[in-house]
Formats: sequence, structure tokens, C-alpha cells
Amino acid sequence: MSFMVFHSAEDWAARYGASGRGSVLAIGNFDGIHLGHQAILRGVVERAKERGGVATALTFEPPPLKLLRPEAAPLRLSTNEQRLTWFRANGLEAAVVLRFTMELARLSPEDFVRDILVRGLHLRAVLVGENFRFGHRQAGDVRLLGALAEEHGFTVEIVPPVTFRGEIVSSTVIRREIQAGNVSHAARLLGRPFVLTGPVVTGTGTGRRFTFPTLNMAPEQELLPAKGVYITQAKFGNALYDAVTNIGHRPTFNGASLSVETHLLDYSGNETPQRIKIRFWKRLREEKKFAGADELRAQIARDIARAESFFARLRRFRALRQPA
Repeated sequence: MSFMVFHSAEDWAARYGASGRGSVLAIGNFDGIHLGHQAILRGVVERAKERGGVATALTFEPPPLKLLRPEAAPLRLSTNEQRLTWFRANGLEAAVVLRFTMELARLSPEDFVRDILVRGLHLRAVLVGENFRFGHRQAGDVRLLGALAEEHGFTVEIVPPVTFRGEIVSSTVIRREIQAGNVSHAARLLGRPFVLTGPVVTGTGTGRRFTFPTLNMAPEQELLPAKGVYITQAKFGNALYDAVTNIGHRPTFNGASLSVETHLLDYSGNETPQRIKIRFWKRLREEKKFAGADELRAQIARDIARAESFFARLRRFRALRQPA
């Protein structure tokens, strides 16, 4: 099944309206598309199959708080491109990415439902979390959504929150864990490792001259893990390489700007990629200043050895879980 992206409800209707299928909808920011989001998206796909509807996500760019209260808007876990990739991976047929404007923000809950969801997206069913809010000043809640569903002839399903070890999975919790460097725990809540994406940029050449060669990334995400050294994997082209990544200011060499530097453990090529994706598996240590290049080089060698041991264990574990 192809995956379609639209930037207005009218565009969605031009593609699907004549089919009579209608939308089965998830609505939200979906920052990170964590386990809680995934539960909603799975429900959308299941209901769409049952009803013959179009499994669709409705989201906004920029996120509403970026426009309405930029000082309170959290740093984003994911880019819009990542959200679209994960919508497709979760089995959706379509995504509608509405440009969030003051005009859209001023729509009352009733107008939002009538004009965008019912008339525009031909809504048949909507799945939301229990704290879902919508419309001007977030005046709409799930109770009002249920009343509007009766009026306009669609159904509402409230998806209960997903918990992990007694804590509700949320983008807020995941941001907290990543900012603290707890990328392993964040991965459990996301259902996959946290990923940075971005172009490879020219570095200072310090690693190649004094320690180990690295690829330097200009990350596209707003939120970065805490400064430190991480076990990672780098993806470019069609290959995935085990790696060690440092996020920090290179204090041993009196660096000023923050850098994201990745050393590939098993790469023998000479070509420098234009873009890379970095998957964060585990934090090894905090960033620290060493006495000189030799001391730093010895520590990086120990970091690499720990990373190689980690990946060896990971592959043995995965092999054990494969059916005989």
C-alpha cells in the first residue's frame, strides 16, 4: 500500500473523497512516536481495516506551542520527516500535515470538527488519548468530542495510556531521559533507539590527527542527549555501522562549539557520506578533559572495546531469540 502525505484536508478529500471510504483518524503532535503513540496508530490501522476506511494521521507543523507560546514549547524529539517515516512504518495509508497558523488556532472545537474533520476528512472514526484537547484555547476535550461525534455521525475511541514500570509513557518523560543521557531507558519508551539525523560537516581534523577519525554531524533535531560518550550505530547508504559517538565541546583541545562526532568501528571505506543517521544505544561516560592527546586516545580505545563487547552481546542475544 502506498503512503500519501497531504498539507490540507481539501487535498486529502481530492484524493479519497470520491471513494466513500472516509478517514479513521489519529490526531496529535506525535513527537517521537513513542509506545503510547504507536498504540493509537495500531488502533487506527485495525479500525480502518474493519471499516474499509483510510488510516490517517492528522498532525501540525509547527507544533501549536511553537506559535502560541514559543517560550514554553519543548525541544522537539523528532523532525517532521521522521514523523512521516514512522507513520508509514506503523501501517498508515495517509498523513495530513496542517500548517499551524493563528487562523487555525482560533477555530472553536465545534468548527474544527465540522470544517476539518467531518467536511474535509470525511471522518468515520477517531482514536485519541484520554487527555486529548482541541480547538481554540484547547477548549475541547474527549467529552465534547463524544458529543460532536453523536451530532456528526462518527465514533470516538479513547485509547488508554501505555505505562512502563508504573510510569505513563510520554514525550515529556522521554525528553527528560534523553537530556539526562539515559538513552537506553528512552529507547525502551520509544520502542527503538533515539535517532539523530543530519548532514556530515567538516570538522577541525583534531580526531584524525591526534586520536581516531570521526564523522561530524550537524543534527537536525532540537533535542540532543546530554554531553558524553555513547555506544551508537551510524547508518548511511544502505549499511549500518557500529560506532562510538561523542557529544560535547572537546575540552581536551579547548573546543568552544558543541559537536556530534562519530567514530565508525567497522568501516573500511574512504568515502565520506553526505548524511548520516545515528542510533543511540547506551551512554558510556560523561565528557571529561584529559591531560593530553595520548591519555584521550587511550580512553577512546577503552570506549571502543566496551562498544565492541556490547554489540557482541547484543548479537548473541538476538541469535538466541531467533526460532530454530
